[in-house]
Amino acid sequence: MSRTDDWLDAPHDPRDPNPWLALYLDASGPLADEVKRAWLCDAASRSRQFVLPVVRPLARIAIVLIQLLKMALPRGLTSSRWLHRTIVWGMTRFVRPEANWLILRHFHLGSQVLAFIGRNALPGHALPSHPLSPPDIAALRDDVFLQHDLNLFNFVIELNRALGGQPIVPPATPDFSMIRQPDVRLADMPDRWTNVIDLQTAIELYTPVYQLFLTDNDFWRATNSLQLDEVIAIYAATLLQRPDYLVFLNNKHPLVPLTTLRAGFRLVLHGLSTEMLHALLSRARDVQMSAAVEGAAA
Repeated sequence: MSRTDDWLDAPHDPRDPNPWLALYLDASGPLADEVKRAWLCDAASRSRQFVLPVVRPLARIAIVLIQLLKMALPRGLTSSRWLHRTIVWGMTRFVRPEANWLILRHFHLGSQVLAFIGRNALPGHALPSHPLSPPDIAALRDDVFLQHDLNLFNFVIELNRALGGQPIVPPATPDFSMIRQPDVRLADMPDRWTNVIDLQTAIELYTPVYQLFLTDNDFWRATNSLQLDEVIAIYAATLLQRPDYLVFLNNKHPLVPLTTLRAGFRLVLHGLSTEMLHALLSRARDVQMSAAVEGAAA
């Protein structure tokens, strides 16, 4: 799969156990093998080990400086078009295949999760939606990152308005028809010799760029959207009547927003939480299908 998964085939040395192998073999989480392997190959890269510790403090200093710039020039340099073109240019040329694949998957998974909650929490009621399913990195130019943030807030607002203050009622048989693996392949991701930047480093680099090209209000809204991970997880866990699922989807209290300085790290957790929730929904779908097959056979 990758250039850095040698740890998977290396012999186990009890005197020097490989931490990535331990995390890969651990089966307590729900991630599919392909996703877990890509995530750990990216995490085990030299970029994350040596470049991230240098980039992270510099990126946070940049966030502070850009915040001061935005106070003086609130609308200066704002351009969603150039933001997305810059991100796509960097992803295509410098970001590792695994990281690009995980980023691209994220938009598909997020849209599927929201569709699952909307259809099962409000059967027969279609909420306004703007599903995102970019087929490749170039498609991200169409304001996909910004629209993803808007989708989260709009969904929570529209869902709760439709519920009218009433709690979500779990359906007898949840509809999992929208839950599937995205039609994007790791093998199709750019893999030049320059594609070496890992996921966490790329996100730390992109965060101040995101801040620079957005208004201050847009950037704060984008970072505050990360507080909704647990909210979305509670909706899904309620529908499935599985509160234990929240163990994998905790981002602390949504009513206590954090500053923008840790936005890069929180964004990585957001991506992992989405993968976890989608994996749990996929597992619940498979259990339901197996039960249906056994019932039909009986």
